[in-house]
Amino acid sequence: MDNLSDIRNKEAALTAYIKAAGKLAVAFSGGVDSTYLAYKAHEVLGDNALAVTIRSQVLIDEDFEWTVDFCKDYGIKQVVIECDVFDSEQFENNPPDRCYYCKKMDFDAILKAAAERGITVVADGSNVDDTGDYRPGMRAMAELGIVSPLKEAGLTKNDIRQLSKEAGLPTWDKPAAACLASRFAYGEKITTEGLIRVANAEKFIRDLGFRGIRVRVHGNLARIEVAPDDKGRFLLKADEVTARLKELGFSYVTMDLKGYRTGSMNEVLG
Repeated sequence: MDNLSDIRNKEAALTAYIKAAGKLAVAFSGGVDSTYLAYKAHEVLGDNALAVTIRSQVLIDEDFEWTVDFCKDYGIKQVVIECDVFDSEQFENNPPDRCYYCKKMDFDAILKAAAERGITVVADGSNVDDTGDYRPGMRAMAELGIVSPLKEAGLTKNDIRQLSKEAGLPTWDKPAAACLASRFAYGEKITTEGLIRVANAEKFIRDLGFRGIRVRVHGNLARIEVAPDDKGRFLLKADEVTARLKELGFSYVTMDLKGYRTGSMNEVLG
């Protein structure tokens, strides 16, 4: 079976899964996966599909605004839930299972919003590739009965990018995204000021023309990850980046020689 026919089979399985749900609420953050799932749910179910976006301190304002514009452009019903992540003491203290508490809070709110609209099935955008990393948030979703249609259909991240490109979705080549809390070393207290600082640092670097980047925070040290192919180009901007990040309050600015990769904070967990 060639790759194209394999993807078609997965796409058909996804369509069948969504259709069987009848009504579906999708946790919609604006990333590659949740965007495709929200689009597909709307395509299959029309007004019986609902995109639910959590607006909190860990979602960059421009990313939130993008979700609103996308839903308007595609005619997708959207509900926005305001959430204060600092209502959770575990979030602020940032233990290795921080994501569990955050997801539990988020999906409790999404389930309630869905139930108020007569929807009993809530989905997230996890795909097959998400099973290979440390993701304590998945435990919270399992406890709450959240479904993952992309994963159930066997879709990988590359599959989703290809299907998104075919559908004309602007996210098909969007860099991987993660909440701002993932930038902080475990055990380091997360503050509102810290979240704003890292958001401003990453925006500055993105505005210089770098896409796949992370600013990881270790106290007053910023460890910058850039795509491996961008290392040389980034070094030409090192003085400019260092000056700006020191303005933002970092005492030390470094570049990770291994380059950008998802979940790098989990490498210390063994």
